[in-house]
Amino acid sequence: MNKSIQFLEMIDSIWLSPIPKKVLERAKRSLLDYLAVTCSGAEFQKDKLEKYYEFAQPEEGKFKAIGTGKNLVLKEAVFLNGLNGHALDFDDGTNSGIIHLGSPIFSLLLPLAERYGKTIEEVLRAAVVGYEASYTMAVSIQPGHKAMGYHATGTCGTLGATLAAAYMLGFTEEERFQAFACASVAASGMLKVLDDGSELKPYNVAKTSLLALTSLQMAKSGFKGHKDPLGGRGFFKMMTGKKDVELKPVLLNGTYAIMKSYTKPYASCRYTHPAVEAAIHLRSSVRPEDVESVTIRTYNLAVSGHDHTEILGSYSAKMSIPYAVAAGLIYGRAGLQEFSEEAVKNPDLLGLTKKIQVTADSELSKDFPEIQAAIVTVHTKDGSFTDRVDYPKGEPENPLSEKEFRERYDALMEYGGISREVGERVYEIVNRNVPADELLRGL
Repeated sequence: MNKSIQFLEMIDSIWLSPIPKKVLERAKRSLLDYLAVTCSGAEFQKDKLEKYYEFAQPEEGKFKAIGTGKNLVLKEAVFLNGLNGHALDFDDGTNSGIIHLGSPIFSLLLPLAERYGKTIEEVLRAAVVGYEASYTMAVSIQPGHKAMGYHATGTCGTLGATLAAAYMLGFTEEERFQAFACASVAASGMLKVLDDGSELKPYNVAKTSLLALTSLQMAKSGFKGHKDPLGGRGFFKMMTGKKDVELKPVLLNGTYAIMKSYTKPYASCRYTHPAVEAAIHLRSSVRPEDVESVTIRTYNLAVSGHDHTEILGSYSAKMSIPYAVAAGLIYGRAGLQEFSEEAVKNPDLLGLTKKIQVTADSELSKDFPEIQAAIVTVHTKDGSFTDRVDYPKGEPENPLSEKEFRERYDALMEYGGISREVGERVYEIVNRNVPADELLRGL
């Protein structure tokens, strides 16, 4: 059977079905999370953005590059929204798909909503479909996809963002198919962007959103793709090395993909979170200055690329389990300030980082992806202290409370230079079905 048709029919069934109220409410939180993270991301990398503006000289336009204070042409707004949305590695995602979901999708949907006068509700409905498409594709090809060196946010995210926008813009069935075919050709994303101090991980999201936009433009122009871009020597073969891939159903395990997504309380790679939280728990038993060594056992996929103790900068720190755990032990938190360029030069923090070792545990690896746990043991001269975390804060099984989410939102907006008045207005207006450009005023 044509796998592409099968996949698109499943996604179409989501679009044609009423979306439950609780799912739309979760989508509102995802949108607020995206806006706050993107504003903060623009502030975090403002020096690099200034150099980008100087060289690229992006044209002024009508579309909001969120958090930058600039209105630019459509392609620049989409690209910079993606770049800033993932700059902090603080955006949402799912564990089983090993993919960030919201940042590529909203980075594309919001400028298009500005251009075509779409409402907040139309953006949210399209986002739910996009999350489902990205996640379903990712969970169908993981973890082998990651093992081959691919970043699913760049590959599967291109497909999901394209379909989300195609539905929001009212593409015909034929136009949706051709946009999907174009996206299948364009999709790419390299995991090596995580390694050795590389600062290109946000670029995966930026180009994903931009490639989704160009896929839409190609389809609307009448360009035709292969009748089955997933099958044969197409997307599945390229992304897994296999022609025969089992396509997972939508609404896997009875829940929408957006309901499976996490909201990060720690400003580092999700693979660090269970260990960070265990370290924070252990602060009541140990003092950082008494630590002789720390051993961390976790699932095997979390180790490679995340066990380094040589910290080359903020991006490197965000990918390091030892660094994040050291921050948790010293400060009792792992927020934005703990991963700043100043913090990653702190000799006490770096010294403790070098005392931490991460190893793969066979039993924890067997539990993946249902449980993504870490066991942290801190060794001192007075004894050893251990804590295990299966579901860190922010996971669907252990979600942030409304108060915790609002505090996080406010802190991110403040870091991004957004006034309290504007932040309050955005938080309120997301509940009203008004044109999406009203949501973006002041951002």
